[in-house]
Amino acid sequence: MTERECRACGAPDVRPFLSLGTTPLADALLNERDLAAREPRFPLAVGFCAQCSLVQILDTVPPEQLFVDNYHYFSSFSDALLAHARDHAMHLIADRDLGSRDLVVEVASNDGYLLRNFVAAGIPVLGIDPSPGPAHAAIDAGIPTLMEFFGTELAGWLRDAGQRAKVIIANNVMAHVPDLNGFVEGIRILLADDGIATIENPCVTDLVEHCEFDTIYHEHHCYFSCTAVDALMRRHQLVLNDVEYFPNLHGGTMRWTVSHGGGPSPAVVEALAREQAIGATEFDYYASFGTRVAALRDELHSLLSDLKQRGATIAAYGAAAKGATLCNYVGIGRDLVDFVVDRNVHKQGRFMPGTHQPIVGPEALLAEQPDYVLLLAWNFRTEVVAQQAEYLRRGGRFIVPVPWPEISPPEPARRKEPVG
Repeated sequence: MTERECRACGAPDVRPFLSLGTTPLADALLNERDLAAREPRFPLAVGFCAQCSLVQILDTVPPEQLFVDNYHYFSSFSDALLAHARDHAMHLIADRDLGSRDLVVEVASNDGYLLRNFVAAGIPVLGIDPSPGPAHAAIDAGIPTLMEFFGTELAGWLRDAGQRAKVIIANNVMAHVPDLNGFVEGIRILLADDGIATIENPCVTDLVEHCEFDTIYHEHHCYFSCTAVDALMRRHQLVLNDVEYFPNLHGGTMRWTVSHGGGPSPAVVEALAREQAIGATEFDYYASFGTRVAALRDELHSLLSDLKQRGATIAAYGAAAKGATLCNYVGIGRDLVDFVVDRNVHKQGRFMPGTHQPIVGPEALLAEQPDYVLLLAWNFRTEVVAQQAEYLRRGGRFIVPVPWPEISPPEPARRKEPVG
């Protein structure tokens, strides 16, 4: 379904600024029997709302097709994400003085990677996640979990049952919901009068400034600035109290803290002023992004094609949604990249959507020793490089695609042959 009205404020003039073509669902990994079938493909275009500054995709795929049996993202397979989650939980426990009478609710709780820190501290929790694989993994780990989509209906049901959350955590989920207002209204309904909600999502200004176009896929309906979040919260009588910035998480992540009252922190005031100053509240800021994305696509395809023509072997690391977007938009098929490795055992044995590279375990990098590895999971660059120290020691190199294609470690400059 193509949207022309803003998902947040309803303004009718959302203006497109980037099209990534018609692509398969980025998380819809394939089984071998699926390879001969025709994959569903959907338009993937992004627009800007001048009324509330929300960046959003223009075509909606029903959530029942996005977050069901073919959703294989498990948060616990990233060491960096586990450490980030633990730090977040420990800070909340101390800062909010949480105890055995306080309820912590996480929306999109995945496999319980974050809530388990509260359980270990004796604090009641409730996870909410519609994806069967991660939700069952959380339940098996002793994390109470509802396998549901979150919105006003579920929030009202929980509140009527006497549940009010002292803390609501929503990490990397607000971008995933097509009914943005229903999601935020659900937070307002479920949040205790003295409670707070913390919401994390990739930062749209980092997406633009670092050319992180592969963060765009059908599962991500929206891309948030502080300006857009502030307007959205006000619409539901919530207050944006604070903002924190994590430059090395998912290519740049913001954590917004909201509540029923109070006022904005100096960090919020500063962030809003910065977005105004750099033009992130204007269409032209995003229009120039589309031009740079096309140039990156051409450069990366040319680099990979040149390496293959010279006889190099190339694999890729990270069967994540961003990798599917990048491969499909750039045109990186099995003619350029032979296989993809991923630590997530639930993805191994499957195939990339659209481009059909087989997904195998990371041990294949040492077994096959490809000349280059395209780092699709560039947002975990430090973690991956540390894990693959032996691959690098043997002479392997990574190709980092964004913000501009580079080979790491750099190759020695080739000596030019004399002319004539």
